[in-house]
Amino acid sequence: MAAHAATGAKTATNDVSHKRRKGPGALATVYLVIYNVVMTAGWLVIAVGLVRSYLAKGSYHGLYYSIEKPLKFFQTGAVLEILHCAVGIVPSSVVLTGFQVMSRVFLTWAVTHSVREVQNEDSVLLFVVAWTITEIIRYSFYTFSLLNHLPYLIKWARYTLFIVLYPMGVTGELLTIYSALPYVQKTGLYSITLPNKYNFSFDYHTFLILTMISYIPLFPQLYFHMMRQRKKVLGHLEEHSKNE
Repeated sequence: MAAHAATGAKTATNDVSHKRRKGPGALATVYLVIYNVVMTAGWLVIAVGLVRSYLAKGSYHGLYYSIEKPLKFFQTGAVLEILHCAVGIVPSSVVLTGFQVMSRVFLTWAVTHSVREVQNEDSVLLFVVAWTITEIIRYSFYTFSLLNHLPYLIKWARYTLFIVLYPMGVTGELLTIYSALPYVQKTGLYSITLPNKYNFSFDYHTFLILTMISYIPLFPQLYFHMMRQRKKVLGHLEEHSKNE
């Protein structure tokens, strides 16, 4: 799940502009531009909603409710990215993209939506802010890359701001899951107990704990992978500018 946090931040593996492969056809490019423009606009709506709600309330507590619907809609809309990889119009790994996307969808629906008691937690706002900034930059990056007119500022933001946003998002995600544990254990949410006709049991509380533990090996790998990508991409840009 850490892979898609803000902070997810998604790894540079998805960056179309740095793939030495044949790009999508004209029709696919038009579709991808529209998709990325819509997603950029959607996350901008979320950002504006957060700011307006904060200015109206004068407090950051409970801001989640002001952007709950658009957050669910546009975060779930990212599922289309798995399809893009599956049909080949985006040259990224279906497995990696699927993991990244579904981890955020899981946190959105199976944790934050399902355990209403955590929606007021500050940790939710922490990952929502990290996701919002990350996604505005990411979808803008893809849009301009597809149009072959990528501003340096967006590229710099794409490969720099994750240094803060990624840990910020992961921290918010972990704290939110941790906050949900007592309520999940108390209510037996999504758990299946024996005996039943399928002779199968599932403890959602344990599953959430294992999910938190999975961050330990995944977060460092993905974070340092992006650091290497940053050094490679920005270093190449600096070298290119010196040669001009």
